[in-house]
Order: sequence, then C-alpha cells, then structure tokens
Amino acid sequence: MWSKVTNAAQEGVRSLFPGYFALVMATGIVSIAAHLLGMEIVALGLFQLNKVAYVILWILFLVRLLFFSRRLISDLTDHVRGPGFFTMVAGTCVLGSQFVLLAGDRTTALPLWGLGFALWHLLIYAFFASAMVKETKPALEMGINGAWLIAVVATQSISILGTLLAPGLGAWKETLLFYALTMYLLGGMLYILIMALIFYRLLFFHLEAKQMTPTYWISMGAVAITTLAGDTLILNAGQWTFLAELLPFLKGFNIFFWATATWWIPLLVILGVWRHLYKHYPLSYDPQYWGLVFPLGMYTTCTYQLAKALQLPFLYAIPQYFVYFALVAWLATFAGLIYRLASSLILVPLRRPGPSTDSG
Repeated sequence: MWSKVTNAAQEGVRSLFPGYFALVMATGIVSIAAHLLGMEIVALGLFQLNKVAYVILWILFLVRLLFFSRRLISDLTDHVRGPGFFTMVAGTCVLGSQFVLLAGDRTTALPLWGLGFALWHLLIYAFFASAMVKETKPALEMGINGAWLIAVVATQSISILGTLLAPGLGAWKETLLFYALTMYLLGGMLYILIMALIFYRLLFFHLEAKQMTPTYWISMGAVAITTLAGDTLILNAGQWTFLAELLPFLKGFNIFFWATATWWIPLLVILGVWRHLYKHYPLSYDPQYWGLVFPLGMYTTCTYQLAKALQLPFLYAIPQYFVYFALVAWLATFAGLIYRLASSLILVPLRRPGPSTDSG
C-alpha cells in the first residue's frame, strides 16, 4: 500500500498544475481586502495560511524541477500550460504585499520582491520567446485562454510591491518608483495586446463549455490589478515630484482600467451561467478556480483603493459588499481542495498506478 501512495505522490508532483501559485495569489488578495475593510481576524488567519501554502508549493515545485525537469520545461513552453508559471511571480509579490500591509514587515517583503523580480525576467522572456520560435503552434482557439493574462497580473504585482517598498529605500526610492511606474504602463500595454486576442477568440471561434474555464475571470482580474497598481502609485505620489506631476494622467488612466474591470463582471457571470446551467457542465474542484477567486478579491481591493486615491467616498459601498463574494468563493474553493486531498488519500490504496514515462 505504501508503494502505491508513494507512486501516486510522485505522479502528483510530476503533473503538478503550473498555475497552483494562484492559491497564494487568491488567498493573499482576499486577506488584504479583508484587512482594508476591518476584518482583521479573517485577514490575519488567511495571512498565516498563505505563508504555509507558499512554502509547500515551493517545495513541490523544487522537487518537480529536480526530478521531473523535462516535464516542467515542456509545460513552460506549452501555449496552454505555460502561462500558469506567472502565478509564481504574482503569488510571491502578493505575499510580499501582505507582509508590508498586514505586518509592517519590509525586511521580509524586500527579498520576496527581489525573487519576484528575478522570476518575472526569467519567465516573461522564456515563455514568450519559446512561444514565438517553436515550429509547431496550436490554432488560436486552442492555444490562448484567460491564463495568458496572468503575465499582466505578474507584471502589475511587481509594480505594486515595488511602490509599497520604495518609501523605505532612501536613495533608491525614486529609482524604484520609476521602475514601478514603467511596469504599470507595461502591464497595461500587455493587457490590451493579449485581451484583444482573447476577445477575438471568444467572439469568432466556436466555444465549448469545457473551454470556458475559470481562468477567463482573469480578464477582469488582470485589469483590476492594473487599477490597483495605479491606485498605489497615486497614493504614493507625494514620495516623488515627477510622480506627482503625472497625477492627472494616472487618475484618468486608472478610471479607464477600473471601468473595464467593472464591465467584465456581468458578462463573466452570464458565461458562467451558460456553462453550468445551460450546458450542464459539472461543477467540481479544479485548481483553475483559484483564478476566479483572485479577481473577486482583487476587484474588492482595487475599488477600495480607487475610492481612497481619487477621494470618491460613494465607491466604498462596492467593496463593503463585494468582499463577501470573494470570501464565499475562497471558502468554496478551499473546501473543494480539502475534499480533493482527502479523497485522494482514501482512494490511493485502491488504485493501480500507471507507469511513469518521464525521465527528466
């Protein structure tokens, strides 16, 4: 029986979903949203859980890199699975933002930003370069989905944590703020480029229920975190004269992004109803559902910060209610994860593991 459990664990690591750090992203941003709205017990509980989840996921990733590197590289260069690796960047920086906002711990947050910085530069060029030069490419309708927008989320997470850390860096403050500004603008550009392709795919190619995965919610989440990056720059504009001079541009651009995020929500709800109620696609746990939880938490957070940055108090009503959608979605997805893990432990002894073909 022990050998069956071991084989099942090895297979789980070998085929680990590349985007599993979305669990850290979702838990982190829901925690930050709860903190902003005064739910400190919830915020701190999720913070502690997130630290454990982050360490566990890194252990699994490093074991996969060490023993199943061939499969990992294959995933990284795959049009569908490759974008999931950007969750490593976003998860790292969201956790770093938790350390700053919830614990006031910049000492821990700074190396997390450095790790996110290094991962972003490695992954952004490794993925896009390999996708461009590979000889065999999938058709557009099969090769692109909402997960591609995690590249935007990763970019903006670097900007947000960098802006939060800049005030404590003395002589490096203005340099880091400038870098955060450029990442904010780059993330906005990436959103427009990638979203145009995704919108084209949704409108002009046949869409099956199984293809309408929860990752399409990142269409909203990516522009919501872009809004949050702009909010954070606006709130820290007093740290640098050049940034203060850009306030009219930043404020206008940020309303543009927030309006886009808001527009997406009813459409994504309609598509979800079409998938599960009209097409009767079964609703069961999938790690991709963390890609749905994250946008809900991010929209809550970015709207709260937008109201603060632009001094629009009537907008506070939205996050005060929206946070509960984020919390319910997090609880449902986490319950699904626990059920899946428990079921695996019970059923593993009854299964016959298949042979492993990976020698990486």
